[in-house]
Amino acid sequence: MSAPPSLKSPATAAFLASPRLAVAPRAAVLGATAQPPRRLSCSAAVGAEARDLEMSAPMDWAARSVGELEQATDLDTFCMMALSPLDGRYFRFIKDLMPFFSEFGLIRYRVLVEVKWLLKLSQIPEVKEVPPFSKDAQLFLDAIVQDFSINDAKEVKQIEKITNHDVKAVEYYLKQKCSSNPEVAKVLEFFHFGCTSEDINNLSHALALKEGVNTVMFPVMIDVCSAICSLATENAHVPLLSKTHGQPASPTTLGKEMANFAARLSDIGKSFSEVKILGKFAGAVGNYNADVVAYPEIDWPKMTEEFVRSLGLEFNPYVTQIEPHDYISKLFNLFVQFNIVLTDFDKDMWTYISAGYFKQIAKAGEVGSSTMPHKINPINFENSEGNLSVSNGLLCTLSMKLPISRLQRDLTDSTVLRNLGVGLGHSLLAYKATMQGIKKLEVNKVRLDEDLEQTWEVLAEPIQTVMRRYGIPEPYEKLKEMTRGQAVTKDSIRKFIEGLDLPEDAQSSLLKLTPHSYTGEAENLAANIWNVVDLKSGFKIK
Repeated sequence: MSAPPSLKSPATAAFLASPRLAVAPRAAVLGATAQPPRRLSCSAAVGAEARDLEMSAPMDWAARSVGELEQATDLDTFCMMALSPLDGRYFRFIKDLMPFFSEFGLIRYRVLVEVKWLLKLSQIPEVKEVPPFSKDAQLFLDAIVQDFSINDAKEVKQIEKITNHDVKAVEYYLKQKCSSNPEVAKVLEFFHFGCTSEDINNLSHALALKEGVNTVMFPVMIDVCSAICSLATENAHVPLLSKTHGQPASPTTLGKEMANFAARLSDIGKSFSEVKILGKFAGAVGNYNADVVAYPEIDWPKMTEEFVRSLGLEFNPYVTQIEPHDYISKLFNLFVQFNIVLTDFDKDMWTYISAGYFKQIAKAGEVGSSTMPHKINPINFENSEGNLSVSNGLLCTLSMKLPISRLQRDLTDSTVLRNLGVGLGHSLLAYKATMQGIKKLEVNKVRLDEDLEQTWEVLAEPIQTVMRRYGIPEPYEKLKEMTRGQAVTKDSIRKFIEGLDLPEDAQSSLLKLTPHSYTGEAENLAANIWNVVDLKSGFKIK
């Protein structure tokens, strides 16, 4: 690409003339057939349809980029050699996150922020050097963002090989890209005007978090909650022997135990809407120093607040060179809390399967053990539990590290921020594993009934409670002597009840009681779970 006229200072001209900057033909990712270069022009940038000049970035770009990757001719080899299991073995489960948190995603968001900042400058009357753009010029700039592809990101990476600076490479890429447009070419030096790299980066990460979490993470989390709610309502009436300290306890219902988890997860989901995704745009140390010198007549805090909010982000006016990332800590702490509850669910499901309360539907062709042919292992819940542990380790590290930066800024957050998608990726993998585990479940009522039938001692609690009501002395002690460490049967319980000096109706009620029917309000609580769980107002970041 030839350098635009305004770039031909000796240093810049030498840079742009460097043979190392030559970009290879637009080959599809990972060795696919080369594609012809795509030319942008004012008239053809968007075709006949009208594009949104506000560049709201509909999510079709994300699906398109995943499609590009999936069409790679040697994707299997790439997955085989991937260092991270997320990019290799588990690629198919987490690929929807890649457009937001990959290197491609970060570059694209940087391009978006740089382009929108140039458009904002053109709307500020005091910045006469950047006059308002024509509709064609706006469409041209819009198309750079809307049509940004993996091959475009490769061009930026080629430039970065020279600059050894990722954000500066984006600036140079845009200057090259826009040199063909006469109107934009006149104001190329206003790309990155008054900005420090972190002005661009913090907004890029914020947009990735907001869009990636809303688009990919929350829908799967809602699916998990919904599936657990269905388990609750479908099994609201199914009695289950409780275990406290691993020992038989007062019965509940299978549905009620599922409802407990649904309510907990839903409650955490509501808290996500309280998180504000913040952005800053205040220059090198947070004081608009360079902006004020260049245009002292402009109210820069007000102007940059308008800009940040135009991206759909909240504005943070008190910053250093970096946005302090406190909101990321809040966001990730909620994911950690959600993951802890889901880990509790996974462990309980594993235990119920181990006890035989659930059967697992066999899938043709699957192998449970390399040596024991009969095995159907609860691998989905185990996989989920393991990935939740990995995810929480990463998310906790990010949450604790990111708010700390020496003085006005050190660079430790930069490399850490590149792991946002890794922590979320392991969570996404876990959520999908839990969903797969739930789909394989089949309630084993015979096994549930067996355990209940063998534990008539759990009726000691209601019997001694009724005895208290009617003034029978030492009710607890009498039941303790009868049941603790003793073999208790249906007949021995009936004999004990019949020997009590109780009103006829109370005695009759106790005689009708069984471990299967002694579940209190468990069935009603489970059946009403949808009145408690709110999956519409929760699990969203505004």
